Amino acid sequence: MPILNSLNELHVEITDWRRKLHQNPELQYDVFETAKFVEEQLRSFGVDEITTGLGKTGLVALIRGNGGPGKTIGLRADMDALPIEEISGKPWASKTKGKMHACGHDGHTSMLLGAAKHLASTRNFKGTVALIFQPAEEGGAGAKAMIDDGMLDTFAIDEVFAMHNMPGIPVGEFAICHGAIWASTDEFEITLTGRGGHAAYPHTATDTIVAGANVVTALQTVASRNTNPLESLVISVTKFHAGTAMNVLPEQAVISGTIRTLKNELRDLAETRLKSIANNIAASYDMAAEVHYKRNYPVTVNHNTQTDFAADIAAEIVGENKVNRMAAPNMGAEDFSYMLEQRPGTYIMMGNGDTPALHNAAYDFNDEAIPYGVSYWVKLAERALA
Repeated sequence: MPILNSLNELHVEITDWRRKLHQNPELQYDVFETAKFVEEQLRSFGVDEITTGLGKTGLVALIRGNGGPGKTIGLRADMDALPIEEISGKPWASKTKGKMHACGHDGHTSMLLGAAKHLASTRNFKGTVALIFQPAEEGGAGAKAMIDDGMLDTFAIDEVFAMHNMPGIPVGEFAICHGAIWASTDEFEITLTGRGGHAAYPHTATDTIVAGANVVTALQTVASRNTNPLESLVISVTKFHAGTAMNVLPEQAVISGTIRTLKNELRDLAETRLKSIANNIAASYDMAAEVHYKRNYPVTVNHNTQTDFAADIAAEIVGENKVNRMAAPNMGAEDFSYMLEQRPGTYIMMGNGDTPALHNAAYDFNDEAIPYGVSYWVKLAERALA
């Protein structure tokens, strides 16, 4: 079944919304103007109820169907941008220096608004659609903040769904998988403290740089020698700070990085091994190690029933041959994981075509994808609440 004709007609209007949002990016929880724009549009559509200030700047709008009471499904879009200087050269490029929508959240917000306009005018379903517009997906855990403010319970949301554009997947195609689809993301910082000294007399000091180099090397053995090669674990050291002068052995070295995995038990293993490696190597060099380990977004795990349902909806729109039901998981992270820990649901990827990658300064959301995304939301809502 092709995309809905009515959504083809909305395409121009939704594109205008998307480009306006793209020109005015906001970061993390400071999405005040974006949230205001979303609220204004939702009120003009005649939705039944709007609650603002959830998770600081998030909002939820309810649309009740003409079929009477029923369950409530949540459809989520993220609103925040990234601290990147845009180089796309598009006429609608960011007007704010150092900020841009480099992940397509402007497109996600606009598509959910398009679905809201259609659903508010037709209401061909039983129950309630909860439209979730979320701040701070990019590292701020806005989804968790909205949950902590009682969103799921306040609106009695039974299931949750999310969608993300994906460069490299052709426009008009979808990808999804059962189980883990995005990785967890943890951070670590290791501080090695020894005795500083003159570089000409290394025997009088304890060399934190040599010890640190051994820590960096040993950390790479956690994935290669402590885990099944068929499982996914990434440990990346991304910062190594030590020393201020050419002839001084520094007293301290600080090593930082990120750990990604698709299984919670591997998170536990990685944390345990990292601490053991840091402490034991430090001890072997007669110095101390202090390890700070922070767990951020959990693994994003799709639920089987909702994943099959979402794939079926996508297939109705674009055809079965354009839906990849066994997509490879991604080692990036997504805070929709917090919602999926609380409610059954799923996360699907939608093609953005041959564009620069996400988080790239040249990236831009592909407006040709809009009718597919809006059709997906509308059909999913109507079918889930049939």
